[in-house]
Parts: sequence; C-alpha cells; structure tokens
Amino acid sequence: MARHQLQGSLFDQSDDTRLRSLDGIRRTVLGDGAWIDLLPGWLTGADALFERLAADVPWQAERRQMYERVVDVPRLLAFYRAGEPLPHPVLDEARRALSAHYATELGEEFTTAGLCHYRDGRDSVAWHGDRVGRGAREDTMVAILSVGAPRDLLLRPRRGGATVRRPLGHGDLIVMGGSCQRTWEHAVPKSARATGGRISVQFRPHGVR
Repeated sequence: MARHQLQGSLFDQSDDTRLRSLDGIRRTVLGDGAWIDLLPGWLTGADALFERLAADVPWQAERRQMYERVVDVPRLLAFYRAGEPLPHPVLDEARRALSAHYATELGEEFTTAGLCHYRDGRDSVAWHGDRVGRGAREDTMVAILSVGAPRDLLLRPRRGGATVRRPLGHGDLIVMGGSCQRTWEHAVPKSARATGGRISVQFRPHGVR
C-alpha cells in the first residue's frame, strides 16, 4: 500500500513516540449518565506513528448492505482481538496504561483494538453508538487515541439536544464512558477542510463493539 503523506503538526515534530502521564485528563459530564474524558497530546511523536500505521497495518476495505444496494465503507478498517499484539509497541503500552488508570471505575481491562483510517475528508462514519454486545445494556468505556490530522468527533444525545464537537488528532485521547454508548451517539462527518489523513485507535473491553 502506498504511503499516505501527512501535513504534520507544528506542535508534534518529534519522532520520539511515547505516552505522557494520564494525570492531566479532564472529564466533561454530558448528561443521562454519560461523560467524556479528554487529554490533548497524550502521545508525542503521533505524526510519525501515523505514517507507520498507514503503511504497515493490513487495512481492509469493506462493503456493506445499505438499503437495496451494497456500498463501500468510507474508511479503511483493522481489528485486533484480545491477546493479539498491536501494530506498534506504544499501542500495547497505551492499552495497559488505560486499563490501569480506569481499573477501579471500569472494573475490567481494555482488551481489543479497532483501527479506522480516514484517508481524507471524504472518509467518515455516520451517527452511531457502540451498542453491539454489552454496550447495549451496560455502562462501559471506549477509549480513542487519534493520530494524524485532526477531524471533528461529534456527539449528540439520542433523546435530542445540542451537539458536542471535539477536534481530535496529533495524539489526542478521548474516553467515552458511563451510559455514553446507549444514551448518546457519535460520528465523524465528511470535511472539506481536512488537510490529511487520520487514524483512530479504539480500545474496548471484551464484548463491546
């Protein structure tokens, strides 16, 4: 697969790919039992990691049934099951750090990792909640580490209300917790302003998809 060039961040020019402390993470209560934690720039050297993942991950282009026709999924996908080594050591380290940080609140470890590659502003994901499996009936967490150019993550309450917008990229971390997957939806819309690709790494506990 050809390499996908990225316009780097002026604030992330290091090739030293490493994690900062999670101590600076900040929580926003959304309502209906849902919350998000946000830590900008958790990962340094994130732009270098983007290039590695874009080139090395065995990305899959999927097709799905949409009403009467089959359409291309507008992003590339990869999935790593529990126990599988992740495509870069820092991602294994990130999963361990998140499991330790949320051990008491979550009560279990993050075990799987799903990767999405948004190649440009035409790639997107529609409004949804991670409600396949236990997320449909239980409070849980989904932690997302973003590398590459920022793209907006939108969140909205399922019952109706104002949309929350968070631009994520260049090593930013967001954790959606509580009832977020049941009572809120999230999306990454198409963008005419996107300046490069973005890869999101979604860490989930067992049985949450």
